[in-house]
Amino acid sequence: MDSGDNEVVVDFPHYIRVYKNGRVERLFGSPIVPPSPEDPATGVSSKDIDISPEFKARIYLPKLTNSTDQKLPILVYYHGGAFCLESAFSFLDHRYLNRIVAESNVIAVSVEYRLAPENPLPVAYEDSWAALQWVGSHVEAKPGFEKEPWLVNHGDFEKVLIGGDSAGGNIVHNLSLRSGSESLNGGIKILGSLLCFPYFLTSIDFKEDSLPSKLWGFVNPSTKDGVDDPNINPFVEKAQSLSTLGCSKILVCVAEKDELRNIGIKYAEAVKNSEWKGEIELIDVEGEDHCFQIFDTETEKAKILIKEIASFIKKSCV
Repeated sequence: MDSGDNEVVVDFPHYIRVYKNGRVERLFGSPIVPPSPEDPATGVSSKDIDISPEFKARIYLPKLTNSTDQKLPILVYYHGGAFCLESAFSFLDHRYLNRIVAESNVIAVSVEYRLAPENPLPVAYEDSWAALQWVGSHVEAKPGFEKEPWLVNHGDFEKVLIGGDSAGGNIVHNLSLRSGSESLNGGIKILGSLLCFPYFLTSIDFKEDSLPSKLWGFVNPSTKDGVDDPNINPFVEKAQSLSTLGCSKILVCVAEKDELRNIGIKYAEAVKNSEWKGEIELIDVEGEDHCFQIFDTETEKAKILIKEIASFIKKSCV
C-alpha cells in the first residue's frame, strides 16, 4: 500500500514538489556551502550565527585595511527564491555576498529566513523583521542578549541598509514600509533600501494561472486577495502608502528580459510620484534576465551592476 511517500500533491516542474506525506523536494537552487574564514577571491571572512532559536544568518566581514577598530556600514540582506527556494547558505548567495561585501566595504548579515511551504507567509516577513531588530539590539543590548563581536567591533549602527533580490526585494519593500510606522531597536534608521528584480505582482500584469501568481498562492495560502494582496502588490488601494517608506534612499534594479521588469519600473515611478521625501534610483540592465548577477558574478554586466550597487551603498552612507 502506498504510504504517500511518492504521491505528489503540488508540483511546480523544475522548482519544487510536495508529496502527500508532507515531504518537500526542492528542484531549483545551488548546493549549501560552509562559511569561509577567508574567501580566497575576495579576502572576505564569514561565519554562521543564530539570530533566534528559529533561524540563523551568515555574517560577512571584509578584509580590514585601516585599523582593527574600523567601523563599517551594515547591510542586512535577504536572498531570493519565491519565498520557498534557495538559502543564505547556498553557493550562489555565498559567492554573491562575498563580491558585494568586498566591493562595498560593508558588514553583511545574510538572513536564513524560514521558507514555505513548511513555514508559509508571513513567517518569512516576521523572521526578516526580527533579524533587523536583532541588529538594532546591539546598540542598547538588554541583559542576557548575546552580542555579535563583528557587529560590536566593526559595525556603524548609524549606517544601516537593507537589500535583497527577487523575493528578497519584496521583503525589503515590506520592511521599509514597516520601519516607517514602527520603531527599530536601538533607534537605528534605514539609510538605503536595495530592491534588485523585486518580486511584485498585480492581477493586471499577471494572470491567475501564471507561474509567479501560482507560486504566490502556494507560499501564502492564507491570503484572500491573491496577487492583489498588498504584500505582493504595492499598488492596490488598501496597500500602505508608499509615502511612508521608512528609508532615505532606494535603488531598484530591473533587467530587459525579466518578466518582472515592467512592474519594477512601475514601482520606481510610483514611489517617485508619491509624497515620499527620499531619493530613488532605477537601473535597467539591457539584454539580461532575472537576478543574472547572482547566477554568474563574472560577466562584464554583472561586474558593472555589482559596482553600481556598491556605489549606491556608499552614497547612502555619506
